Amino acid sequence: MDHSLSPSIDAAQIHETALSIMADPGLRIEHDGIVERLLKAGAKPGHAAQVIRFPGEMVGEWIARTPATVRLANRAADAQVVGAGHPSRVWSTPGLRLWRDGVCRPFRSRDMAESTRLLDRLSEADGVFGMSMDDVPPASRDVTGLRIMAQNTRKHIRVLCFTPAGAERLTQMKPVVSDDPWFSIGFTAHGPLRWTRLALEVFEKTAGHGIPVSINGEPMAGVSGPVTLAGSAAVGHAEILAGIVINQLLEPGRPCLYNLGLAHVFDMRQAIAVTGGPENHLLAGTSAAMGRLCRIPSCSWVSTESMVPDAQAALEKSLGFLWHLQSGVNLVWGIGQLESELTFSPAQAAVDNEILRYVRRLLAGVRTDLETLAGGVIREVGIGGDYLTHDHTLDHFRELFEPDLLFRQKREAWETMGRPDMAVRAEKRADTLSSASAEPCPTDDQDRELRAIEVRHQAAPP
Repeated sequence: MDHSLSPSIDAAQIHETALSIMADPGLRIEHDGIVERLLKAGAKPGHAAQVIRFPGEMVGEWIARTPATVRLANRAADAQVVGAGHPSRVWSTPGLRLWRDGVCRPFRSRDMAESTRLLDRLSEADGVFGMSMDDVPPASRDVTGLRIMAQNTRKHIRVLCFTPAGAERLTQMKPVVSDDPWFSIGFTAHGPLRWTRLALEVFEKTAGHGIPVSINGEPMAGVSGPVTLAGSAAVGHAEILAGIVINQLLEPGRPCLYNLGLAHVFDMRQAIAVTGGPENHLLAGTSAAMGRLCRIPSCSWVSTESMVPDAQAALEKSLGFLWHLQSGVNLVWGIGQLESELTFSPAQAAVDNEILRYVRRLLAGVRTDLETLAGGVIREVGIGGDYLTHDHTLDHFRELFEPDLLFRQKREAWETMGRPDMAVRAEKRADTLSSASAEPCPTDDQDRELRAIEVRHQAAPP
């Protein structure tokens, strides 16, 4: 991937600043057992309880042990690798609500099944993200979510973790389907410069099973990080490096994803977190640059503040996907995302799929060789001839982008169709794809065992 269109990012200077922060004042690690591990591995006690200072040499040692690529398996026997030299992969989005047919409501387990079937059929969706399901108790949402997604897709699954107990059940579900990493997890530092006990217990409970994990820094410029982008990037980088060191201590060689791209900025006039602004895209590019510096695969999100699949969503997400892929972010999530990652929209997912197809064609560029220059064909057709019936056209017309949703007919046809805008067309396409029966993904035996683990989890005392 050529990153020439990205503005220069002094990744080395951000890295050095973060290392100095990690050394003094350090980070709060709210887990006594992990604090003990860190101290035995060479970390230094800080100036308050559970504050740990990370020497630069120690950080460098453990970062160097982190794999440079991450294998994201699925059940279609074509596992994808993310990292340098591999194409960017794109997932859907987490969230709480569903926007469908002009109504926003809480997301439910039935929606999880339908949305998963939709994403399974969208060409640009490489993975399916879990959601917070309103009709499932919070303590069971991760386990139930994995079971539902496993039933409805053969693509990679990113579980949305809720509890350490649920995380432990996930490790029991993994070998039921495959020893390969067919699902992954992740958690975010709640800073500034702080890893909570919840996050650390999720890391601990899932360690030792080869489950990929995204380590997320999510500073909000002006609130939980300096208002300057470089300053917030330094805070987020320090949080992520500490999270990676911890995960490597818990499971040496654990596949990790570096995620600074969740960083927010704070709109000082509206007093709201912003996720779809130009600064968010710049921070995503910074995530890619920091990942390359550390030789760890990077990830980020493409988001919008829009409430519905409208022109604002199209603007923010088109520029977002273009910038992320151009910047070389290895793993991007955001298909279907609305309302700053609070809402999933099937129609927006269909639109995002079209945006990604468009962007990938744009970034593929113009192939220039003897066959595509077609000098001989030009001479053969000659002056005043036509190329429509020539074999060269038949052989190469697939080079041209063929949209699924963009309207390319005459006005009369549009009038006859009832003047549908793109959001309406996208809603219909999403309904068609999600309503079709899913190909059985787990075998009957696997399905029974997944359900049995789910039932045991639901019956366990909190």
